[in-house]
Amino acid sequence: MKITEVNTYTVRPRWGFVEIITDEGITGWGEPVLEGHCSTVLACVQEMKDYLIGADPGKIEDIWSTLYRAGFYRGGGVLMSAISGIDQALWDIKGKALGVPVYELLGGACHSKMKVYSWIGGDRPSDVGAAALEKKNAGFQAIKMNATEELQMVDSYDKIDAVLERVAAIRESCGKYFGIAIDFHGRVHKPMAKILAKKLEEFDPMFIEEPVLCENMEYFPEIAAACNIPIATGERLFSKYDFKRLLQTGGVDIIQPDLSHAGGITEVKKIGSMAEAYDVALAPHCPLGPIALASCLNVDATCYNAVIQEQSMGIHYNVGKSVLDYVNNKDDFKFTDGYVNLPKLPGLGVEVNKELVLEESKTNHNWKNPVWRHADGSIAEW
Repeated sequence: MKITEVNTYTVRPRWGFVEIITDEGITGWGEPVLEGHCSTVLACVQEMKDYLIGADPGKIEDIWSTLYRAGFYRGGGVLMSAISGIDQALWDIKGKALGVPVYELLGGACHSKMKVYSWIGGDRPSDVGAAALEKKNAGFQAIKMNATEELQMVDSYDKIDAVLERVAAIRESCGKYFGIAIDFHGRVHKPMAKILAKKLEEFDPMFIEEPVLCENMEYFPEIAAACNIPIATGERLFSKYDFKRLLQTGGVDIIQPDLSHAGGITEVKKIGSMAEAYDVALAPHCPLGPIALASCLNVDATCYNAVIQEQSMGIHYNVGKSVLDYVNNKDDFKFTDGYVNLPKLPGLGVEVNKELVLEESKTNHNWKNPVWRHADGSIAEW
């Protein structure tokens, strides 16, 4: 079997897809995208095309190593996101060729289903108590919300109190044992992160996410020492080498590699195994589309330390189109009591609605995240 075509598509709300076609008529799909830089990543996929055309798609490890190592410069969001989508598509082809879900090729499942959570609250969170109760009534056992709007390095305590009031509203509406994940989103710097983390303890959060950015990962142990809440991070890391430094630094309890940013299935399976050796849990980042979600579920299935899966159905970013719009086998992604079953179809397990993909790709989206400023005019972390 040989690769004959590599096609890329932009699709709303902010995603990019790659389609890899073989001479035996088997097609694989991947989701190479870096939110806000979709066109750049898809251009990078096309740039890598020379390494793919004519190659045997079954030699996934060799192709991955070629794309990563043969280009001299390596790592970072754009290159690794391009590799990620290509890698997903190659695994999709291999599973389809052999007639089994990808997780069967990774050692088989050690979970029969995966717990999922749902987003609430938006960028500047509000009405979260009612929104969380709505998700609980829909069967979810956990939600995630942004903790706060923009915070300066040292800011006023009224913003801290506002966070506490929002989390208190969720705890009051949903009960003591409902899972609450609180995303600091890199908006909080070390001086305020320690304060906020300590004050959130009383609400028993499931975890706090990105209390500081990984560029300041040396402070995770200090923040961990300030509170008794699991710390999650990793969506802005792009390789096993990035995660090696994070795990060696310590202070983190849950890693969140993104299957569309951190090297795809091949690399994240390795990252998950590294984390297990450090007794650290795995909860892949995925505010993205159906191919990324299916890729996550295939890796989750085979990782003992996988605990919960992010998904973007109902997330505030999804304007115009959402996850299941691009899926023909929608029932395979149904949530029941806060869980989703493992993929059933051969390959990644998602049957892509190519007709819609082709229609969407006629008009390129240009999604960008908001640009926020503090009252003094300086740029705020979004």
